Amino acid sequence: MFDNFYGLTGKPFQLTPDPEFYFRSVTHRKALSYLGYGLAQGEGFIVITGEVGSGKSTLVAHMMESLDESQVTVAQVVTSKLDGEEIVHVVARSFGLDIEGHDKATALTEIESFLHEEAREGRRCLLVMDESQNLSVSALEELRMLSNFQLGNHPLLQTLLLGQPEFRVTIQSDPGLEQLRQRVIAAHHLEPMQKGEIEPYIVHRLKVVGWDGNPAFDQRVFTELYEASGGIPRRINQIANRLLLLGAVEERSRIDAAMLQNVLAEMEAECAFPDAAPSPMPAHEVSHEPVKAMPTTPRIDRETLEEYLAERDAQIAELQQAIVELAEQRDADIAAKVNPEIESLRAQLARVEAKCFEQERTIRQTLNMLIDWIEGEMDSSKAA
Repeated sequence: MFDNFYGLTGKPFQLTPDPEFYFRSVTHRKALSYLGYGLAQGEGFIVITGEVGSGKSTLVAHMMESLDESQVTVAQVVTSKLDGEEIVHVVARSFGLDIEGHDKATALTEIESFLHEEAREGRRCLLVMDESQNLSVSALEELRMLSNFQLGNHPLLQTLLLGQPEFRVTIQSDPGLEQLRQRVIAAHHLEPMQKGEIEPYIVHRLKVVGWDGNPAFDQRVFTELYEASGGIPRRINQIANRLLLLGAVEERSRIDAAMLQNVLAEMEAECAFPDAAPSPMPAHEVSHEPVKAMPTTPRIDRETLEEYLAERDAQIAELQQAIVELAEQRDADIAAKVNPEIESLRAQLARVEAKCFEQERTIRQTLNMLIDWIEGEMDSSKAA
């Protein structure tokens, strides 16, 4: 409705990911850099995490547009609760493989054959796993095993894992994922957008659909929009959609802070139904519990976190010591190689110095003899 009223060619704040609306915020630029680096390596795992609605899917959609389909075969999976055996069949289907029955060994064989065939055709394979926080540890370990497929020394499969913040905690701390952690070559956590990025974000999305300045926005709207959304792109889109709808209903050419507060109040009221309110669905089919009451991974208490941090610090100290030892070993190796040459040069220098000393002594003796001869001739002349 509001797109027609304001003369827009499309919906600027749609909630579905669209690479055309990709906005280069600070955190998204960093994530794209890590993605580019990881993809250039062509192996292992890349991990991108962020809050719900932080723009992970839009980021990946933008990245996908830059890939050459003739060189990279991409399979995308949006995961649910999967175990190790189920994930293998899901991956097979994502690459278009039709596996008869439900035999894991057959699925693995078909996947490996497919990866080899793609490699022989000059293409590498990328597996994109969205909502990875839903995967069990056994499923993640199975993905790690898939990364072992090689053609000679050439890895055949690279995996991009997208997940919510709890997935980041799982990856960092679960003892069963140590081998997977060692294969993560790039990782980034998408932070909320900064306050100063809200206005450029809104303007960018509007310009994509032909915005010519109508409606205009009071500056205060962007500040309050940041406070209401926390800088999360999807929340910004939800609010902005309702704000433009209100503007169209009231035929406004300028969006002000009062309109924003009306929208926020309406949205808050819609989410604050009383417990006795009738439900359009049977109680057993819908849950009104808040999402935070159903964590997908167990919480980590402070003591566990401190143990993890202490272990991390110990590992850092070990790495630093290893670097020092390598540097000392390097210096020792260099000295071992260079010292014989230095001794040889010193010996040559000593010989040259001895030769110069001998030549100088000979010259002095010659000069003394010449002086004695000249003085003798002068004395003979005077006597005559």
